[in-house]
Amino acid sequence: MPSYLEFFAGGGMVRAGLGGRWKCQFANDFDPLKVKVYANNWGEAEILEDDIHNVEPADLGRRADLAWASFPCQDLSTAGNGLGIGQAGGATRTRSGTFWAFIDLMKRLKANGRLPRILVLENVVGLLTINGGEEFRTVIASLERLGMRAGAVVVDARHFVPQSRSRVFIVAIAKTSAVADELVRDEPHPTWHPDPLVKAVAKLSPHCREQWMWFNLGAAPELKKTLNRIIKSNPVGVEWHTPAETKRLVGMMSEAHRQKLAEAKKSGKRMVGTLSLRMRPSNGKTIQRTEICFRGLAGCLRTPKGGGSRPRVIVVKGGSVRTRLLASSEAAALMGLKTSYELPDVYEYAFRVVGDGVAVPVVSFLRAKLFNPLLRSVKKQRAAGAGKPKKAARGPDKGRRGQLELRM
Repeated sequence: MPSYLEFFAGGGMVRAGLGGRWKCQFANDFDPLKVKVYANNWGEAEILEDDIHNVEPADLGRRADLAWASFPCQDLSTAGNGLGIGQAGGATRTRSGTFWAFIDLMKRLKANGRLPRILVLENVVGLLTINGGEEFRTVIASLERLGMRAGAVVVDARHFVPQSRSRVFIVAIAKTSAVADELVRDEPHPTWHPDPLVKAVAKLSPHCREQWMWFNLGAAPELKKTLNRIIKSNPVGVEWHTPAETKRLVGMMSEAHRQKLAEAKKSGKRMVGTLSLRMRPSNGKTIQRTEICFRGLAGCLRTPKGGGSRPRVIVVKGGSVRTRLLASSEAAALMGLKTSYELPDVYEYAFRVVGDGVAVPVVSFLRAKLFNPLLRSVKKQRAAGAGKPKKAARGPDKGRRGQLELRM
């Protein structure tokens, strides 16, 4: 059974996506809330609550097949501050700069022959463009110095769930590893390798470009579940707004959005849309506006930082107009989580876990289309090589994970 290490694990959505045929060997997060959610859903055995800077190779056990790192995105997103990942060993640390702690840990694993066969880095697509692509160049160059060659794909969760959530996945293997011909393309695919990725790759060093892989994921799947099926008439944990509150929100719409509402009423169907509060210029001032969208997709779920940033829905049927907050169970469904997945009862806590997560079906898709065949290709080459491979050193069975303290 393939094994993996899960860094910046959050609530364990990567674990949900990799499924029961992959074995989690170690997981780590420093947020007590997320560690508690992880433990509630997956047990305490593998999860370690600590800063990644404090994780030691001895905590990780034997050599794993894959290491996954969804390092923080705050300094890389378009809504962030543009600080990037900083420099290795730099005096100033950024939140996204925890990338360097992961790379340092991989270096230490390599030194004793335990570097995982596949490394996966996941982040927002802003990584490709921020600071003129310098952050992306730095990430790929760091992998190259580990003796690895990389490729990347951009996958939007909208192909699997009705949520627009585009993320970049960088996948690296040893330069000496063989890759089956069917796993790579000669040229980028317009769905999985959009223009920002192509331009970012063009800015890499000549050596990194020469080693680059355009992974072949095939055709994009067709979305089967719509937002209309996820938004419930009788939600759990949230209440429908009062008629007065809905009237207030409608009153804050511009003429263009009032027209969208009128067209939804005219359709006579149950129309489910998203409702957002935005600050917009108007007559020389900035005012708050209500904006609605009925395209069948939710916007990218994020960790709410204030009342206006909470995700809302609007449901129209004939002359009836109802509005409310998105329920946490609906947010979980938009991430592809099973109904049995346990989220915190407190609304803000639930969205703190969901908003920072990875869409589960995207991970499952990458597992089937890329990780499984890539690992088979790498291991097939090893089996065909001369001599018996040296047995990897094994660390302690549980290490510090056996003394997990869940703090709230």
